[in-house]
Amino acid sequence: MHRSAPRLTRILACAAVPVMLVVAGCSSDSDSGSKKDSGSSSAASPDAKTSPTVAAARFAKLSDPCKSISAKTIAKLVPQTKVKAGTAGKSTDVANRRSCSWNGLDDNGVKGSQYRWLDVSFLRYDSESSLGVSGEQRAKDNYAKEIAKAKATEGAKSVRTSPATGVGEAGTAIAYDLKKTGEDFTYATIVSRTGNVVVTLTYNGTGYAGAKSPASGDLMKGAVAAAKEAVASVAVANK
Repeated sequence: MHRSAPRLTRILACAAVPVMLVVAGCSSDSDSGSKKDSGSSSAASPDAKTSPTVAAARFAKLSDPCKSISAKTIAKLVPQTKVKAGTAGKSTDVANRRSCSWNGLDDNGVKGSQYRWLDVSFLRYDSESSLGVSGEQRAKDNYAKEIAKAKATEGAKSVRTSPATGVGEAGTAIAYDLKKTGEDFTYATIVSRTGNVVVTLTYNGTGYAGAKSPASGDLMKGAVAAAKEAVASVAVANK
């Protein structure tokens, strides 16, 4: 009986060792799991910043402005056109900014002459994901700016604005009179927007050598017709 007591003590001591190791191991796993859970919670924190998502710009390119208005319309609005194919405006970014113009003098001798000028410009806007702004929204903002710019033309008199119905998704007509080179010019400007593109068309003219200046209504009618063609050309160029 005296010899069996020490032996029993040693057996119990040895048996305790694996139990301690198991407990330690479980404790370690538990801590590790706690850390992992903590990391996951941090990653899913509502404070984490995400990039805004904006719609892609509808139109990826612009049409050729010198081909955006038919030759028939040009011949009608600008008689005796100097350069029938139009004169392209200079641009270092033709993907986003393009323009073209036509002018001509219909000389009727002692009966006077009629001068006409027509120009069209295109401005395209891309979507800005970093700012969370779509190309269409940027075009809307700049559409308003182009209208304001036309209304604020230096020297313009009797400025009138009205809706340009049927020209793009939004259209505004601006009419005014302007004296330059000693003559009274009549102006008709159409500012319109289609998707992420702003189209501005200006048509003006005057009479020389006693000829009457063109009627504002006639010029505006011609400007609206030409603007419709220019706006339609954008969609055609992106097919």
